[in-house]
Amino acid sequence: MGKKKVLSEGAIGELVYPGQGEVLGVVIKLLGFDRILVKCQDGAERLCRIRGKMKRRVWIRENDIVIVAPWEFQTDKRGDVVWRYTHSQADTLRRKGILTL
Repeated sequence: MGKKKVLSEGAIGELVYPGQGEVLGVVIKLLGFDRILVKCQDGAERLCRIRGKMKRRVWIRENDIVIVAPWEFQTDKRGDVVWRYTHSQADTLRRKGILTL
């Protein structure tokens, strides 16, 4: 699979969409260290961790829209946060009908 390069939000010109096996979610609660509770679009609440590359560059707050990559085991309980959307990007996703939360 390889490593994904984390880009700053200012460098992104086009909207990033969830890939295969990834779901959109809303951050419900910050649990400390690098863990957050996310309500995903598929109906599951997942305990997610913020990847190390993201943790140093992106601040995640409650009610932020994120892309979650569920783990291969415990797919409905755990996952990794891959991307965080800005408020304007989240509004665009809602207008296009991609985000239903």
